[in-house]
Amino acid sequence: MNSEMSPLDKKINEHFGGLVVRKDLVKAVKGNAIVPSYVLEYLLGQYCATSDEDSIQTGIETVKEILAKHYVNRSEAGLVRSQIREKKLRKIIDRISVELNDKEDVYQATFANLGINKVAVPASTVKKHQKLLVGGVWCIADIEYQHDEDEKTVPWILESLKPIQLSSFDFDGYLASRKQFTTEEWIDTLIQSIGFNPDSFGKRSKLLQLVRLIPFCERNYNLIELGPKGTGKSHVYSEFSPHGMLISGGEVTVPKLFVNNATGSLGLVGYWDCVAFDEFAGKAKRVDKALVDIMKNYMANKTFSRGIETLGAEASMAFVGNTQHTVAHMLRHSDLFDELPTKYHDSAFLDRIHFFIPGWEVDIIRGDMFTSDFGFVVDYLAEILKQQRSFDYSHLYATKLQLSEQISTRDRDAINKTFSGLIKIIFPNQDATNEELEELLVFAIEGRKRVKDQLMRIDQTYADVRFAYTNPQGEEVVVQTLEENQYPAIYYKSGESDSEPAEPSTPAQLAEPVKKAEASGPEEGHVTVKENQRGIEFDTLFGAYVAGATKIVLTDPYIRIFHQARNLMEFIETVARVKPDDERVEIELITSEEEFSSEKQLEFFEKIQKSCLPIGILFSWTFESTIHARHIVTDTGWKILLDRGLDVFQKYDANDSFAISNRLQKHRSCKAFEVTYLRQ
Repeated sequence: MNSEMSPLDKKINEHFGGLVVRKDLVKAVKGNAIVPSYVLEYLLGQYCATSDEDSIQTGIETVKEILAKHYVNRSEAGLVRSQIREKKLRKIIDRISVELNDKEDVYQATFANLGINKVAVPASTVKKHQKLLVGGVWCIADIEYQHDEDEKTVPWILESLKPIQLSSFDFDGYLASRKQFTTEEWIDTLIQSIGFNPDSFGKRSKLLQLVRLIPFCERNYNLIELGPKGTGKSHVYSEFSPHGMLISGGEVTVPKLFVNNATGSLGLVGYWDCVAFDEFAGKAKRVDKALVDIMKNYMANKTFSRGIETLGAEASMAFVGNTQHTVAHMLRHSDLFDELPTKYHDSAFLDRIHFFIPGWEVDIIRGDMFTSDFGFVVDYLAEILKQQRSFDYSHLYATKLQLSEQISTRDRDAINKTFSGLIKIIFPNQDATNEELEELLVFAIEGRKRVKDQLMRIDQTYADVRFAYTNPQGEEVVVQTLEENQYPAIYYKSGESDSEPAEPSTPAQLAEPVKKAEASGPEEGHVTVKENQRGIEFDTLFGAYVAGATKIVLTDPYIRIFHQARNLMEFIETVARVKPDDERVEIELITSEEEFSSEKQLEFFEKIQKSCLPIGILFSWTFESTIHARHIVTDTGWKILLDRGLDVFQKYDANDSFAISNRLQKHRSCKAFEVTYLRQ
């Protein structure tokens, strides 16, 4: 086994050998082949499902050779057809769709890239793989060419067809292997399986990524995600699973989505586990009102009509789109659904949404966010999720936690479906602790509350709902969305435009200490900041408390690597802004020595010391090996307790000088942390 592998990678390979792949290999083999990740990982899983580096490199070359020889690139379709005719090639990889020719009573296949159609397909093949009839499926196919004098005879003969997906699946083995992982390890394994580096995400951000998977494991689940461009909203639905279909929001009709009354053929919802609508936002988009009405009924009742007949289906729906404005702007002038086409900006339609992913919390994808570690072959994970679609785990919290009686049946159903989906993904053995159950329930409540709060802006007839639950201690806990917490002055308004300036993005928990500090000087208090909250600055947290000090002692054992040293420098910048030019301030750092690169750590400190000297700040440091506490003490009598030290920000692109999060702290996402201010 490769000695460079992380402990988690070793564990993944030990318990899921043959079902995992190193995620960076997809890019290594893809080249210019326009195929989904699950197709590539299917091939990689056949040849690279190992931890041995030599075997991996051999497998990569084999997969590259297979793609080069058998994948049909549209630009080379003519050459491939010629090779098949000359008996030089018969096995190809292509997206194949099938239609029934009712005039001749035969099924006929169309090969998307090869550019041929009307290829006869046995009815038994279509019966076995019905998704061929709707949207098409990536397959490995054996095809021959036999010319006939009869012009009506198609020369192409399909000998065999194999959809690219797993042939077998051991769910009990999966459950047994899951027990070998801690909750944190398992979540990180899932994040790596999606293709991301878990170190780039906090716990809340990881859950937001995992919510995107719920439509694949929960029947008739309706999800929406709106946010800035480039956050990977549609990636899961286009690349992740052979059981999902991604379509453009403006390119779907009633017959395509539900049923063709003329032919009686079912649409997408009859064959796919998840139907996702890409580019769903856009006010100017033309939308068929009849489609919206049928979608409303389907999303609420899981049924749709074909003439006088009522049909049911289990497909979940996901809607993803881009927003043009900031959260504060939307809350000030309209609502968080503002970007949707008018016919979808309808309270009856939106009330069917079970969870609203706040896409503005998801970072724009950067190169360092992708993983080069191991994760499940995505097709295996897709089968895991599909296997659980008939399960219902919404009852797991009922003996420990009780939802408020004010929460309506529709709201309750939405919360339960999200909770059940997260349990399936994270705790398939149903062995979550009470604390873990509560965390997922709160997360599910928040996602539905985000929908309901915006509905009350759109339609004034919706009554206010108290989204709360009773914990095991019998205490009622009220749940708030992060936007509600961050923008309290504009969150509860009707959404009507006015000329008042937007409130500053100071978190609600910080507002009172800040106002008091500005009015009459700093006072004792406590601040709690939630994960992914923005609007936090060292100037706001510490400025009033270090002003006037001539000696400041910062104790933080983790000022070792670059981003931690940068946080230290930004704290010193805060001191510099509140320090009179003619005064001198001593800043002493008490920290622990970096075990493996102490030279680099010393280099950081020496550069900071040299930089601060000309502005009257004397920086020094002391190494202590036994410290654990993190706090700031000033000679003016303040002690500031820091549960995370200065390391309060999520990862951002510190190398991009033009990234606004690099320049301004308030535009960075935060980790969850607390600060306590004590007067000594």
